[in-house]
Amino acid sequence: MFQPGLAELVVGRNANTTYTGLTVGNTVNFGGGHWKVVGVFDAGGSAFDSEVWCDARVLDDVYKRPTNVFQSVTVHLTSPDALQQFKDFVTADPRLSVDVSREIDYYAKQSTRMTQLITILGGLVASVMAIGAIFGALNTMYSAVAERGREIATMRALGFGAAAVVFSFLIEAFIISFVGGAVGCLAVLPLNGLTTATMNWQTFSNMAFAFKITSGLLVGGIIFALVMGLLGGLPPALRAAARPVAVALREL
Repeated sequence: MFQPGLAELVVGRNANTTYTGLTVGNTVNFGGGHWKVVGVFDAGGSAFDSEVWCDARVLDDVYKRPTNVFQSVTVHLTSPDALQQFKDFVTADPRLSVDVSREIDYYAKQSTRMTQLITILGGLVASVMAIGAIFGALNTMYSAVAERGREIATMRALGFGAAAVVFSFLIEAFIISFVGGAVGCLAVLPLNGLTTATMNWQTFSNMAFAFKITSGLLVGGIIFALVMGLLGGLPPALRAAARPVAVALREL
């Protein structure tokens, strides 16, 4: 930990690996001061991992700022239920003009634009991939229908109805899409827990975040793949079932 009154820094794990020079024992220069890195802390992948900590009084002196003026304060409460009591106590003080919120709500508010950007870009990528998946399924299933004209005609001649033909092709499309979705889920599992960082365009600060692959996301991915299989497999299945039996038999 840094010593009070000295120009010393402790840096978050992500800042230590992201920025050159933020290693223990090294001296960095900013704000007209010379700072020595004396420690690295691990905040468990939270936003604190992107931060650099020092003595506030030393920082104020280097930047020629008034003392005891802060933009935000992080408080460690005794329990989650103590938030409301702390909020009532702080807001009741007429000397203070503060907004009290939970840490997760604070960072969610600070990263609204970044979240919107990631959501929009992710939606565009998912839409393009979904279109490609549908056309891929259409091509695969139309090829299957063309190559199995004899089997389809034989099934219809033996008494299988159009519904049975549609059902059989949909089952095949579902199996193909399920395998593809499962492979995709396995491919993203190594990203679980991977920590990266990006610029927070609201506060212009570096923010670290970790990818979290949950069971809900995996199930959603499988369902998404099955829907793409349905959209890509249904038209060929209907085409196969709509062919008259006599026409199909004459083409053999």
